[in-house]
Amino acid sequence: MRDTYQREINYLRVSITDRCNLRCVYCMPPGGVKSTPHDQVLRMEEIETIIRAATLIGVKKIRLTGGEPLVRKGLEGLVRRISNIPGIDDITLTTNALLLASRAAALKEAGIKRVNISLDTLRPDRYREITRGGNLAGAWEGIQAAISAGLHPVKLNTVIMRGFNEDETVALARLTLNRPLHIRFIELMPIGSSNAWATGRYVPTEEVMAQISARLGPLLPATKPSGDGPAKYYRLKDSEGTIGFITSMSDHFCKNCNRLRLTSIGGLRPCLYDSQEIDLKTPLREGAGLKEIADLMMDAVALKPDRHHMLEGWRDGRRVMSQIGG
Repeated sequence: MRDTYQREINYLRVSITDRCNLRCVYCMPPGGVKSTPHDQVLRMEEIETIIRAATLIGVKKIRLTGGEPLVRKGLEGLVRRISNIPGIDDITLTTNALLLASRAAALKEAGIKRVNISLDTLRPDRYREITRGGNLAGAWEGIQAAISAGLHPVKLNTVIMRGFNEDETVALARLTLNRPLHIRFIELMPIGSSNAWATGRYVPTEEVMAQISARLGPLLPATKPSGDGPAKYYRLKDSEGTIGFITSMSDHFCKNCNRLRLTSIGGLRPCLYDSQEIDLKTPLREGAGLKEIADLMMDAVALKPDRHHMLEGWRDGRRVMSQIGG
């Protein structure tokens, strides 16, 4: 299905929980976020039904997110159910990897094809600081397990922040030289309650690219790893992996956006930075069928704006990123 700007919409990001085992400073307020009562969160069978309806409007690709999706019980079962839906040809996962080491193989067997893993630093002290208590060693175990399980390409998502980790860009890029890792440097975005912390920390992509090429050599154009996404990819000479850049702020990629977002409580958002949502949970629990849910999803597609308005700041006073789905 195409939206009013002739973009093909074929990708649904599904937040299966707003709970997380970390409290990253650019995602949540210091006290965390009050978790949604269990009965208000979409049940696994409801998520499956919505995805079945989504295939009627052309959705083929599913990304499971949170919060942290691995804290939700029954994830592997949900993945199996999604993998059996005709028309779905790609199921991926975004995670912080702290719970991944013991489950990577099972998730691969269930139908997850690849993973995106958040990793903003290689220093244990900084990791504890940015995540408010997380253990870097546990994340690395998860990364290694993803590689061993064949969840390729394993992509690492790194938000570069001035005064925090901009001095690690070279070390992070160096990971791609002798490992099958695909690191993606992401420009810091204003996202709600963390705006005050983020003020003055934005680092443009061109600065990161200059740092890397000055120390490690030229960034050569690279073939894009499998999967949809807004990153532009490069590689270092003779490297196993690639280096991607997501220019959320300096050069938005909205003209090619192909996605919708489903929150854990059943709100369908046409854009991360647009507070408009269409409630799917209520009609679903009142007995709506697949065609009715698909029609509501078409309404969301029609609401999809031409571009985000990040430069104007976060405009949703109700939610932070973990409640929408990263």
